[in-house]
Amino acid sequence: MKQRIITAIAAAAIFLPIVILGGLPFVIMVYLLASIGLYEALKMQNIRLASIPGLISLVLLWIFLIPSEHISILDQINYTKIELALLAVLLFLTYTVVTKNRFSFDEVAFSVLATLYVGIGFYYFIETRGAENGLTFVVYALFIIWATDSGAYFIGRSMGKKKLWPEISPNKTVEGFFGGIVCALIVAVLFSLFTNIGISVLVLVLATAILSVFGQVGDLVESALKRHYHVKDSGDILPGHGGILDRFDSLLFVLPLIHFINLL
Repeated sequence: MKQRIITAIAAAAIFLPIVILGGLPFVIMVYLLASIGLYEALKMQNIRLASIPGLISLVLLWIFLIPSEHISILDQINYTKIELALLAVLLFLTYTVVTKNRFSFDEVAFSVLATLYVGIGFYYFIETRGAENGLTFVVYALFIIWATDSGAYFIGRSMGKKKLWPEISPNKTVEGFFGGIVCALIVAVLFSLFTNIGISVLVLVLATAILSVFGQVGDLVESALKRHYHVKDSGDILPGHGGILDRFDSLLFVLPLIHFINLL
């Protein structure tokens, strides 16, 4: 526990000021976090980042993360992100032939999906922060996730009896699941009272319930991924907390949904 607290304080001291600052330092930080997250994901499938498929995945991730306000960079080469992603798939498939199936269709599928899994969430991290009132929404998302995680943990430990999904995450309970949502709703109401988020309380409550649910789904997705590949943590870059994917699993679902449900 002591190690977790020290790591959390040190990470927050670096992470939060850059989030508040925004701009290029924030974009660089997100690129770094996403690159580490991709490394962690590929490692589960025994794909090295310093390999041809790893480098294709990394370049595709970096292209995917280009903020919408700088999309003109791609216009200069007359390609869209979708076209470059399709080109990457063709390169992956070509590599299966070159390696005589030592790099197979399974690895192609994993590489593409891993890149999208990491890229979508971190792309919308950049887009959310860069939007008007974006910092408020980033802080809101963080508060909702923290409230959900804390509520699910403490209520699950004190009241939890019925397992939520033991095949995926043995310690999570149904009581903790709903307790996390309730805590997120309380925090959302308080957040609306003390900030100018620009959304009615009713809409914010409904949106928060959805985001809290999918934040927990994001956590379960990461748990399912690790269980399938028989790893305890996605990485060890954060002592006591695991890897980047372990810490950002909920955020990878919540931030895109803020845009998909037109909250921002």
